[in-house]
Amino acid sequence: MRKITTFIALAVISFTSVSCDRFLDIQPEGKVIPTTVEDYRKVLTSAYSKYPSHKSLSALRTDEVNIDENTSDFISYREIAMWKDANTDQATTEFPWVSFYSVVFYLNQIINEGSKTMSESPEKQQILAEAYALRAYTYFDMVNLYGEPYNSATASTDRGVPVTLDIDLEQVLKPSSVQAVYDQIHADMSKAEGLMVEQKQAAGVNYRFSKVALLALEARTALYQGDWNKALAYSDQALAVKGEISNLNTVNTAPNHFASPESILALDNAFNSSVQNLSFASADLLAKYNSTTDKRFKLYFEKSGSKYKVIKGGSSDFRVSFRTSEMYFIKSEALLKQNRLDEAKQTLLTVLKNRYTPDGYTAVQNQINPMNAAEFMTFILDERLREFALEGQRWFDLRRADQRKITHTVNGQDYILQQNDPRYTIEYPMSAKKNNPNL
Repeated sequence: MRKITTFIALAVISFTSVSCDRFLDIQPEGKVIPTTVEDYRKVLTSAYSKYPSHKSLSALRTDEVNIDENTSDFISYREIAMWKDANTDQATTEFPWVSFYSVVFYLNQIINEGSKTMSESPEKQQILAEAYALRAYTYFDMVNLYGEPYNSATASTDRGVPVTLDIDLEQVLKPSSVQAVYDQIHADMSKAEGLMVEQKQAAGVNYRFSKVALLALEARTALYQGDWNKALAYSDQALAVKGEISNLNTVNTAPNHFASPESILALDNAFNSSVQNLSFASADLLAKYNSTTDKRFKLYFEKSGSKYKVIKGGSSDFRVSFRTSEMYFIKSEALLKQNRLDEAKQTLLTVLKNRYTPDGYTAVQNQINPMNAAEFMTFILDERLREFALEGQRWFDLRRADQRKITHTVNGQDYILQQNDPRYTIEYPMSAKKNNPNL
């Protein structure tokens, strides 16, 4: 672990040019020891630009895609699709670990040192707020990859991930409980809330956190913890700031595009070109859509021979972490859990009116109207799959919902993830365990 943190420390203290995607518009040059708001904005940009593409990898574990065995990268990803986390082939791509803690280290540097050296100003407040918010988001993603799904009855003993809040290079990290990680997430969100200046970010810099992006994170966190009152409150607050839904009957831009009016936070490379190139949309996913009346179908998929390629990712244009429609979905689910079924239906229909043709929308209304609470909950999860396909939400939804049985066929052999399979929680990467025997 010491080798890892030493490397990260050198990267923070003496940082050079950052390789940014085209809409990450700040490119720091030269070497500096950060002291000013300008310096720390560059450190923070480095943290944003290094955020790992773990959601692309998690897609291979879901029921959204099938892996193409005829690609050159097949050997690097096949074991992910086989849910093989232990004793993996050396060629297998690992889920990120060091890169997460690299981001955390940058943020700890900003929070611990930048708070002392930056001059008081709104810019300082905003930088610190973003650092706290991004640290909360980082731990949220990590605990939902490597920790047990949140269960209030067991969270205090369920293993989460190590939490580090300082830049002590000698510390040996040990796993914290799931509850402890969520407690830290809430503490960071609270700090960010008290400091955040920007209400929302403009397209082009909307990879940065803002007040509305923080509300979206708070809403998602409450949803995953089953805190329906807070999930409803935060989603309502987010929608009060940014409630526009892209009408796919009148526009041809995918709603997960970073310049979409729905974009709240465009940070994650949720379906990168590597995974896009070696996968096809699964038959199970395609069967969820009405290809005639669902306007998302042609924006998300393109026929390639007898199969369909996913076209809603593959470039930095489709960076997406939070968008407006998710807030409606969270609100609808929270209302349903509060036994407000009619309000839950109307909330979700606000989104669906902009996703289906007029005839398709009428059919969906007629389908929803007679549903009871259990049936509508199933419908919400199916619509979440249709809406957020390949945006990194499916693996987390599967974990927190029914942990269903999934079958993948690789090299002619069936591999099965059983219902409630322990592999719904990903093992710590092998390299991380080798570097730190305490994991």
